[in-house]
Amino acid sequence: MHHAEFNDPRLVEVYDAECPWSRDDDFFVAVANETPGSGVLDLGCGTGRLALGLSTHGHSVTGVDPARASLAAARAKPGAARVTWVEGTSTVLGANEFDLAVMTSHVAQFFVTDDEWTRTLTDVNRALVPGGRLAFDTRDPDARAWERWSTDRRRSVALPDGRVVQEWTEVTAVEHDTVSFASHHEFPDHGELVSTATLRFRSSLDPQRRAGSTPPPARPDPAGWSQAGSTLGDMSVTVELEAGLLARLEAEAARRGVTIDTVIAEFAAQLPADTDDALAAFIGCGASGRTEPFDVHRERRELAAKKYAEGI
Repeated sequence: MHHAEFNDPRLVEVYDAECPWSRDDDFFVAVANETPGSGVLDLGCGTGRLALGLSTHGHSVTGVDPARASLAAARAKPGAARVTWVEGTSTVLGANEFDLAVMTSHVAQFFVTDDEWTRTLTDVNRALVPGGRLAFDTRDPDARAWERWSTDRRRSVALPDGRVVQEWTEVTAVEHDTVSFASHHEFPDHGELVSTATLRFRSSLDPQRRAGSTPPPARPDPAGWSQAGSTLGDMSVTVELEAGLLARLEAEAARRGVTIDTVIAEFAAQLPADTDDALAAFIGCGASGRTEPFDVHRERRELAAKKYAEGI
């Protein structure tokens, strides 16, 4: 079953058990905390781990997901009443509703076609207030993590009731920048359940590597969270776009008949090499290893974005 891990209650329980709070969640909470009490959209919220965490920090959170079983698990968790849960996709979003939108884990990679991705970005842009931001992560394609998703590497997942599920992943197809796979789950009482999915590994979100330059060293980000772009193997590259600029980039992509990824990559590649704060807004890394808090350089990031937008 396609995306059964999000739609089959038995597999949703497994997903919850093997995906606890992580440093990636800390990062996105810190991004939200740059604007205290903000309205946050968690698109593809799944079972609500991040949405619930954001709500404990005083943010007004809306979690949107098309998987009914995942939302049911989210609504059953402590503190769920603090979050507005909506079953659906980006098409359900209104206008000027949120200060920040996030897409975490593999959410951005599930939009495999250019049309799906562009439509989602357009919907999110509409839902953001002027000056709002979109932040999402995507896995580094150069790490080629799927080559390590071997059928002989089994994992054991302990469920809250004491049952232990055996898991393994089978890659079924690799075509250009998309990877299809089947996740196998062997239950002691249900037998084997299989969930299939396809992810797109967008290389154009790593403009520095496309330009052939040396990957930058790590830089501090909110709450001490740090990353080094594409230098740490299968880690995610974090992209942050301000709503007004996102609209300009979408329009430019449509005018030229290219993908939004191409225009985003061009934007980052044209920034001055020493503008680490501006580049950080788009790929979550920097070239100088500065130690100042993330928001100290927000004004320079915004000026760099404005300069580029005025030129297209």
